[in-house]
Amino acid sequence: MKKQLSLLLLAVLCLIPRQPQAWGFFGHRLINRLAVFTLPREMIGFYKANIEYMTTYATRPDQRRMVVPGEAARHFLDVDAYGDSAIFKLPRSYADAVARYGEDSLLRHGIVPWHIGAMKAQLTEAFRTHDTDRILRLSADMGHYVADACVPLHTTRNYNGQRTNQRGIHGLWESRLPEVLSGNYDFFVGPAPYLDNPSKAIWAAVGRAHTAVDSVLRMEQELTVRFPADRKYGYEARGAQTQRVYSQDFTRAYHAALHGQVERQMRQAVQLVGALWYTSWVDAGQPDLSKLPKTPSEKEQRQLAQEAALAPVLPAGAGHED
Repeated sequence: MKKQLSLLLLAVLCLIPRQPQAWGFFGHRLINRLAVFTLPREMIGFYKANIEYMTTYATRPDQRRMVVPGEAARHFLDVDAYGDSAIFKLPRSYADAVARYGEDSLLRHGIVPWHIGAMKAQLTEAFRTHDTDRILRLSADMGHYVADACVPLHTTRNYNGQRTNQRGIHGLWESRLPEVLSGNYDFFVGPAPYLDNPSKAIWAAVGRAHTAVDSVLRMEQELTVRFPADRKYGYEARGAQTQRVYSQDFTRAYHAALHGQVERQMRQAVQLVGALWYTSWVDAGQPDLSKLPKTPSEKEQRQLAQEAALAPVLPAGAGHED
């Protein structure tokens, strides 16, 4: 059984395009794809029929980040902008947060946990109304935001090390490490649990990510002292281009120093994505998904085709403005 699961994971990894962007596009797509396999029998048939949709469109929120007003704020939360113990003090209700801080301030410092909570309600309603297109679109998008919420550098104003002379650390943590090492990660997280309190689970994920910010930054600083520039960086072919990247040695040393932190956060993201999909379905009354169309409508497919035509010219990013 273990061998069969290992072969399944290998097949999943081989099907994900490796592109070095935001969790990497590779990472976001992998998280959504693996979340499908956490679902119960009553859901997995529908999601497996649309697994390519879940995989391909996991990156859509990044592609629209620079062209949709308010989109950028949905990818992060600057916890440290709100003072000590902010993760415990911030209002869980978005309306209460707006009343306390003002919406302009919230958008400046990010709204990812509130946005995921809103999406959970929307997905529940989509299940309740048997709206296949909205189920697919919301599920894929939600997976992206949940994955972002599990990234430590999405919870701090120092999101790319720009305040500590560590520019590039964002890509190192959430793109380079998974790109090089995820083939050896253990992604068997078990079945998606039902969340009695989805908001609590979402905020707990952000809080856990934020507690890791110090080690993310400190370990890179300590390793940089040990690695001269010609060992810290190298060059690799990216299609027709040769690009400067963090070296394999530095990448593996950083992974070891973090004691598998990236792997743990990806595992958490996979499980939480599946849990929110599952919880939304249960809260909608567990509708029979076998009676829904197995593919997006023609209207949805035309919309996706239009977005795909624009995608090459839209910048992808992690949420913050650099």
